[in-house]
Amino acid sequence: MNQTRAKSERLLENNRVIVTRWTFAAGEATGPHVHAHDYVVVPLSTGKLRITAADGTAADAQLTTGVPYAREAGVAHNVANPNAFEFSFIEIELK
Repeated sequence: MNQTRAKSERLLENNRVIVTRWTFAAGEATGPHVHAHDYVVVPLSTGKLRITAADGTAADAQLTTGVPYAREAGVAHNVANPNAFEFSFIEIELK
């Protein structure tokens, strides 16, 4: 499936962190990528994101506004918005 790309806006970068706001219209996705840094995600919306792993397996993650989660570097996936509404989050990468 050929999905439209989610929008990313770099909000801050210094020698310790990269802070990016991701905004997904309904059906948009990041595209496959691998995280080079440990990171924290803080949802700005409540809803689902569909996570597709590098091996093609997919699962929906239920996220709640303001409730963060963290992952270590090396995560390989595509993130898509299956909701009928816009979804956004702040991603904080730790250098």
